[in-house]
This record gives sequence, C-alpha cells and structure tokens, in this order.
Amino acid sequence: MNRIELEPGKIEQGMVKLVLAVVELLRQVMEKQAMRRIEAGGLGEDDVDRLGVSFMQIEATIQALQARFAIDDLNIDLGPIGRLLDE
Repeated sequence: MNRIELEPGKIEQGMVKLVLAVVELLRQVMEKQAMRRIEAGGLGEDDVDRLGVSFMQIEATIQALQARFAIDDLNIDLGPIGRLLDE
C-alpha cells in the first residue's frame, strides 16, 4: 500500500507528500473545470493560453518538489474509500 509514513526522520517527506497530493488534486479539479469552460466557449484564446501555461508551471513545480523529496507517487491510499487521485 502507498500510505503516508509518519516515522521519525520521514515526517518531512510524509508532510510534503500530503501537501503535494492535495495540490495535485486541486490542479486536476481546476484543469477539468477549465476544460469545461473552454468547451462551452466561456474563455478567450488569451485566457486559454494563460491557463495552459499556469497548469504547466504548477505541474513542473510539483514534479520538482517530488524529485527533491524523493516522492515517486502522489496517489495516496485512503483505505476503504480508494485512492486520492484519478489516474
């Protein structure tokens, strides 16, 4: 199982993993909402470009922090309710 480990010496990595998982979840939700707005014609071309760049920057930052803290997978096992992230 891929659960957060809160052992002495691993607390920092566990906390970073939790924060990054929540940020990734929010990024996915915002990206889906942006796609709905794009498909509905509610965003202009400049807005779409800005959103695309912003989402790429967020993803790159998440990946850089994962590498820095040696975190392979952000998809946390929530036990009986399943995994945190859609894949």
